[in-house]
Amino acid sequence: MAAVRLVSPSHRPAIHGSIFHRELLTIDAVVEGCSTCELLRCDDTVGPGGSPDENSESTIDALIMNGSTEVGAVGAMRYVKDGIKAARLVMLHTEHTMLVGDQASAFAISMGLSGPSNLSSTESMEKWTKWKENRCQPNFRKNIIPTNCCGPYHRKKGVNLDEKRCLVEEIADDMKLSHVGLHNHDTISMAIFDKSGRIAVGTSTNGASFKIPGRVGDGPIAGSSSYADDEVRAYGATGDGDIMMLVESMRLGMEPRVAAKDAISRIARKYPNFVGAIFAVDKNGVHAGACHGWTFQYSVRSPTMDDVEVFSVYPV
Repeated sequence: MAAVRLVSPSHRPAIHGSIFHRELLTIDAVVEGCSTCELLRCDDTVGPGGSPDENSESTIDALIMNGSTEVGAVGAMRYVKDGIKAARLVMLHTEHTMLVGDQASAFAISMGLSGPSNLSSTESMEKWTKWKENRCQPNFRKNIIPTNCCGPYHRKKGVNLDEKRCLVEEIADDMKLSHVGLHNHDTISMAIFDKSGRIAVGTSTNGASFKIPGRVGDGPIAGSSSYADDEVRAYGATGDGDIMMLVESMRLGMEPRVAAKDAISRIARKYPNFVGAIFAVDKNGVHAGACHGWTFQYSVRSPTMDDVEVFSVYPV
């Protein structure tokens, strides 16, 4: 691949260097970049040893997509550390778009990836232990009792409040998105295209820290975490968001800056506590980002650049 433009939320030199020091197909370049982030455990939310769920286990969501809209993804994958490589195997060797859970793990191992492996780390276990000591707060449950301590949990309706396992107020606020942030709910989302117009995107994440076991987030969902289309270009998201609206805005002719802001604004109007960010790049290489609830950075590099250029995006 003679020329590549890379856009991603990560500006770690190792990630960009792993791509630009060799000539790779766009799909292979995405796998290389996301795999490096998995290995580095970017922000402790990507790859093995990242965000633990309620049971202390780390699982992986990943997606890869090319400009012909071929997709491969894995969700809530256990015991296999190579999320983006497993997603590529789904795309190349099945007629499905996504496999989940233990079945995704079994497929990945059968296709040659290493496993089963313990995906927890010392850091993730320490994080989980502190969360348990804090009475499992915050968490992602709602309309349940108990509300401010660890389970087992039950539906509020029909439960005798006098039999709760801990003393709590009968009326409590449901879980809010205020605890969703950079270091507990982040995703590597990467877009690469070459001078011939070929495009590929990929994402990898552990999902939200202390999620309910079995949760599949937006990471492996095409059009939610990322999207690629040779006619339009590419998009990526991180945080707690959905970007399918962005795709349609770009098809309608909006430039990336306007389309990204439009998508974020529409989500924020419905979900004011929403925390997330979007980057977009069109077929001419024009790129932009938008965010809500945090300050977001994304990075760009091409063969004509000596180093990575980092762009800061402030909340709309």
